[in-house]
Amino acid sequence: MSLGDPASVTVDPSSLDVTSTAVRPQRMRTVRRRARSGLIGLLWALAGILLVIVMWELVKWVGTLVELPFRTDDTSMPHVWTMVQGFNQPEVRGSETTVLQAVALATLYSLIIAFGGFVIGVSVGLVLAIVMQRFAFMERGLLPFVIASQTVPLIALAPLIVGIGNRISIGPFQWGTTQSVMFIAAYLAFFPMSVGALRGLKAPSSTALELMRSYAATPRQMLWKLRFPSSVPYLVPALKVSAAASVVGTVVAEISTGVRGGIGRLIVEYAREATAQPAKVYVAVFGAIALGLIAAGIVALFDTYITRNLPKEGSA
Repeated sequence: MSLGDPASVTVDPSSLDVTSTAVRPQRMRTVRRRARSGLIGLLWALAGILLVIVMWELVKWVGTLVELPFRTDDTSMPHVWTMVQGFNQPEVRGSETTVLQAVALATLYSLIIAFGGFVIGVSVGLVLAIVMQRFAFMERGLLPFVIASQTVPLIALAPLIVGIGNRISIGPFQWGTTQSVMFIAAYLAFFPMSVGALRGLKAPSSTALELMRSYAATPRQMLWKLRFPSSVPYLVPALKVSAAASVVGTVVAEISTGVRGGIGRLIVEYAREATAQPAKVYVAVFGAIALGLIAAGIVALFDTYITRNLPKEGSA
């Protein structure tokens, strides 16, 4: 049999596993490093919560000794254990629904609206960033208006949007206050994404751009192959800010427009009962805090996924 015959070539099967055996330990080290980092972050978060509880009770105790510039009585600052007991109180006298259940449902409702506003705002901001990066005259014309849009007070803007939205009717679709709240959340969420994405799309160096041009790459290819991958370190912080902005916009809009079912409206309703049941107000506030933490957690998971192949700080 000749040497050129493929049948005469013998391949050691163990040599085919060199790459996989070399990659497996590296992946395990990455998983362990991320698990350790997540555990440390969780411990720091629990320590922060414990510190807030200690400071809260310390301020109440100091308020009994000296006069402070704010009230520290049980009506204004109930004890932490009183707030915890408020979770199991009935929402309305004689009702089987507890305050915790009502707050959980309201938080879920607000989360859905905030997520819708977040998706719309991020999409609009990303499209604006792409257009402004592609055409310089569009950046000069749009960017000042994008920045000026965030100077309008939200409390003044919310009733205006509701008033205009109630007049919109397209076939069977009728614009309601829920759509107005989602619009306000998107209004706050689009700005961080448009500015952050624009900065990220301009991040590639002139050398990288010249290399892509030497390959005769089209603007679309440069966008997907170069600009988007280079903008990831800028897009992730922009997403975090947009998520926080959408949550704030949702809660404030619910309070301003009087939308029922959301956590913002629940805070207002429970605040009316603060004299008799002060813990209920704080339970609703905890729901708003949970809403923000859930939004931040979703973006953090997306950050972990999208940056899984990027070198981490401090890694060799």
